[in-house]
Amino acid sequence: MSISKSLRVFTPLAAAMALAIASASATAADAVDPALKAAMQRDLGLSGTQLAQYLKIERLAAQQQKSLQSTQGRHFAGSWIERQGDGSFRYVVATTSIAPQQATAGVEIRRVDHSLADLEAAKAELDHAADRSGRAPQGVYSWRVDPQTNSVVVGVGNGAQKAAIDFVAASAADAGLIRFETMADAPRLLATLLGGSEYISSPDGQSGYYCSVGFSVTQGGNQGFATAGHCSEGEAGWGVYVSGGKRKGATRIGSFAASTMPDNNQTGPDRAWVQVDSGNTLQPLVSGYGSGDVAVHGSTEAAIGAAVCRSGRTTGWHCGAIRAKNVTVSYVDQSGNPDGTVTGLTQTSACAEGGDSGGSFITGTGQGQGVLSGGSGSCKGKQGKNGGGNTYYSPLNPILQSYNLTLKLSP
Repeated sequence: MSISKSLRVFTPLAAAMALAIASASATAADAVDPALKAAMQRDLGLSGTQLAQYLKIERLAAQQQKSLQSTQGRHFAGSWIERQGDGSFRYVVATTSIAPQQATAGVEIRRVDHSLADLEAAKAELDHAADRSGRAPQGVYSWRVDPQTNSVVVGVGNGAQKAAIDFVAASAADAGLIRFETMADAPRLLATLLGGSEYISSPDGQSGYYCSVGFSVTQGGNQGFATAGHCSEGEAGWGVYVSGGKRKGATRIGSFAASTMPDNNQTGPDRAWVQVDSGNTLQPLVSGYGSGDVAVHGSTEAAIGAAVCRSGRTTGWHCGAIRAKNVTVSYVDQSGNPDGTVTGLTQTSACAEGGDSGGSFITGTGQGQGVLSGGSGSCKGKQGKNGGGNTYYSPLNPILQSYNLTLKLSP
């Protein structure tokens, strides 16, 4: 089997074969898996004491996020986990209310100018502008609500500032809410050329893409896994193989039951699920690539600023933090041409490379977050350390809801 098309998809984090034969004992739902603990300390530069304090704030955020948002009402302007200068963490809740407020230990109430509703409305206008034209202007790579800066951040390539300004001006977005951010590299759908023995997606058994499994799921009596839609170019019916190219003895294990990925004239999500044939077994685990496999305990959504780790056949374990949610990304291919505008993504600082597409993002307590869609940069050098990457994942819960899937959980 050989690749016949340009780089098109991220390799999934955990290969189908790796998850099928994984055998690790489950960890307690409130404990950090040893593999994740080591990766979090390595990539986020945390000491054991700092990691323990972070996990305390993470639990606090999960417990109080909804009530704190409800308390602020229309004044709510977003929330996130923030690292302080001394290496400790706190949970920040932003508000436009001028009334004095007291917060519990570990929580800061921070006054800002714009509500989350206003920021989301401005971001939605940019989405509408891209939808009307079918694509973002060349050099305009992404846009997202950023509660930390209380603005809508538009990611722009070098030399594309005028195009970005014109894009915003042509929309109905409030320009006073917009902030431009220069991006050194264009985000790409991170596929590698066929060359390994993990999961291969192919329309014809002769050419295809190299991707990774996201999370094990069921639909009725059928089993399979969630992954990225671009692994099959948004087409259902593509075959899924393991153990090398078909001419080298690859085994077909299933096919894409459903897949969505916008082409270069559309906008939409990047998600899919593969139905695996009977006789194959997918366990509720994420491959730890030699560091011990990680049990999946749920899919509770983590806060902005929370630590997440990703696993992929190309780069193994890497961790970072959630930077933003509901991000719209305009991908480009290897030639710099438009390659689809994907909506609803979550941006992280975990690094990834070609071949990591479709793979798992998971928290330290085993809560599945999403499947890798795309990104920019690499895991080499400084970019791969201290959460210096740039990746986007499709959130897991919308995938489960869209295809009526049930996440397989460890006992």
